[in-house]
Amino acid sequence: MIFPLEFLMKIFLKQFLYLVPFVCLFQGCQFLDIDFEGDAALLVKVIDQKFDRYPEVAPLHISQEIKSLVDRAVQGEDERELRLRKLLALLYNSDGLALRYSPEVTHTALEVFEARQGNCLSVMNLFVAMARYAGIDANFQTVKVRPNWDRRGNLVVLSQHINATGRFGPHRRYVSDFTPEISLQQFTSTTLTDAQARSLYFTNIGVEELIEGNSELALDLVKNALFLDPDSPVAWNNIGAIYSALGDPELTEFSYKMSVLKDNNSISAIGNLAKFYRRNGQLARAKQYDRAIEKFNETNPYFYYSQGNVALIDEDFLLAEESLLKAVSLMKFEPVFYQALSRVYAAKGENELSTEMMLLAKTITTRDSQVYEPSSDKMRIIDNSFSILRDSANGISIDFRN
Repeated sequence: MIFPLEFLMKIFLKQFLYLVPFVCLFQGCQFLDIDFEGDAALLVKVIDQKFDRYPEVAPLHISQEIKSLVDRAVQGEDERELRLRKLLALLYNSDGLALRYSPEVTHTALEVFEARQGNCLSVMNLFVAMARYAGIDANFQTVKVRPNWDRRGNLVVLSQHINATGRFGPHRRYVSDFTPEISLQQFTSTTLTDAQARSLYFTNIGVEELIEGNSELALDLVKNALFLDPDSPVAWNNIGAIYSALGDPELTEFSYKMSVLKDNNSISAIGNLAKFYRRNGQLARAKQYDRAIEKFNETNPYFYYSQGNVALIDEDFLLAEESLLKAVSLMKFEPVFYQALSRVYAAKGENELSTEMMLLAKTITTRDSQVYEPSSDKMRIIDNSFSILRDSANGISIDFRN
């Protein structure tokens, strides 16, 4: 089977990957005018249903057997934080369910329980369902994974991760991760409604059917995802790839444009539109999107971070320092930028500056619980009552308070 050139988006780690440049992650696409407001007639062709076609599919349903396990592991009189820790032990410890990561198939909560493995979305289905049964506030959230570039400055990996979050009180909440040893972008989390999470489930299984060559079933599943969440740029992008596989250029272009219309940071759709226009001989339109890619690099701190790391490996310490300082100027609260600067100054023999940069990285991490660092922990607590992030007239500034 020849896989379509379009890039699909799956909401779980290492499966929501696409080798295409993307634009406007941190700023609006002011330099990209797609001149598109939607087409009512084409919209009806795509979202052509009045009800959920798969009401029998319940990603958050858990059996009495699962409920009994939760009852034995978690006591109702436990404090909520203790209940959560006991639940995580049940899910992941060797004397519990010992859930393992498997990227191949998206499961419902019940399927994960039976298989004892799943991708991030699958395991979060089981976690959210069990947590809610145990009286713990739990919701899905997506977080952007740090992008990577190659030596030539081309974006080669872009992915999005899904985990769960909930509140213990007005200022205190938690984040539960199934695969926590990953590099996430700071402050990019978005909490989802259950309808949005259900939509992502159908989007994922639709992509899986497309990969297997079942284009018609894939279309039906992703149409259902759009019925559940018509504002999902992910679903619009993926249905564009499905229409491309089915040989419908009109709905292919329409769907990709809808993805960008719903979110002008709809990264994969930008690349897919460029490929679509290039394939159809509309080179001027394709170049418009290529220029947007260049603009993105100029405004993305992680691009300069990647550039600085490459320069450090090449022992071009001046370029490494310049690149990393540019990254810091664009995003002051990313500890890895300061850690990289510390390595640069150490390589230059400037030990005092190296130590200062490492201390800055540690201070940002330890004094603000919202700052994410990869770790082996399945849970971290976020306390918003104390933060180094302060609003100011000039935007957000760092305030290191004693």
